[in-house]
Amino acid sequence: MSPLLQGIITILVGVFGCVGYFYAANLVLDKVIFPARGPHAGRNINRATAVRPWLFLFPAIAILGIYLVYPVVGSFVRSLYNRAGDEFIGAGNYATLSGDPGFQTALFNNALWVLFVPAAATFIGLVVAQLTDRLSWGNIAKSLIFMPMAISFVGASLIWKFVYAGDPDIGIINAVRDVIGLSPVDPVQIPFWNNFFLMFILVWIQTGFAMVILSAALRGIPEETIEAAIIDGANPFQLFFKIKVPQIMGTIVVVWTTITILVLKVFDIVYTMTGGNFGTDILPSYMMSFMFRDDGRATAVAVVIMVVVLPVMVWNIRQAQKEMR
Repeated sequence: MSPLLQGIITILVGVFGCVGYFYAANLVLDKVIFPARGPHAGRNINRATAVRPWLFLFPAIAILGIYLVYPVVGSFVRSLYNRAGDEFIGAGNYATLSGDPGFQTALFNNALWVLFVPAAATFIGLVVAQLTDRLSWGNIAKSLIFMPMAISFVGASLIWKFVYAGDPDIGIINAVRDVIGLSPVDPVQIPFWNNFFLMFILVWIQTGFAMVILSAALRGIPEETIEAAIIDGANPFQLFFKIKVPQIMGTIVVVWTTITILVLKVFDIVYTMTGGNFGTDILPSYMMSFMFRDDGRATAVAVVIMVVVLPVMVWNIRQAQKEMR
């Protein structure tokens, strides 16, 4: 069967399957389970009305359960077994991780990413949003700054791999060093600081996202508050940091936490640039190094990543809900 025909059949089965499910579910609910007749007709109608939304949500909940909840539970259970999966060792994999210097390095690097990337991307995006709103060609500048968002992480990493290249004929950094008479270096091999060179790639990508969201928030600030501050003698810095920023703090937090969640899951940049070598390992790349040789430890790292991401995700959802009220 050709892929085109297979796709068409899948779409038709999905569409008509959904229509058939909803029709049959309504029919069974209204005619069999809670029939709208007899002495309890009114109560049955109310019960059917209460059950009907859950009936419609059931397919989505079932699919999410199969593709999200089940893998999470399965990964946690798998992390409690040895590599072969035939011996229950409890928290043995987690105990091994806690004493592994490689895991400690990855955890420390992840903390650096979480502290630096969201702060830098959000701050630069906020400043750029404010400055470009004042320019006549601000929309062109915003388009150029947002453009890296259209590039995949791997593509962006390859671009910056040439920027960081140790050859002065290719790498911009070493070309500048060559002009001023310094010997070439490989930035991604400099201990500790190479992490920041990798982080800057993600900052470069995410600044456009922060700029777009925060620019919309800045434009939503009531003009009355700005005019009142100007009349009271506020200078541009006071107007920005004491009048505008407090009014969009909710949006800033949402942008910050959204980028934080992305940072906790980032893998492509480190894998493409260094493969986790030279002290640049983070939790996802560390997990990948055990994926095909120690499944128990790999799933334990996956559970650790999930535990770290979950509070930030919950916080992000709550802040987004506050913004919508």
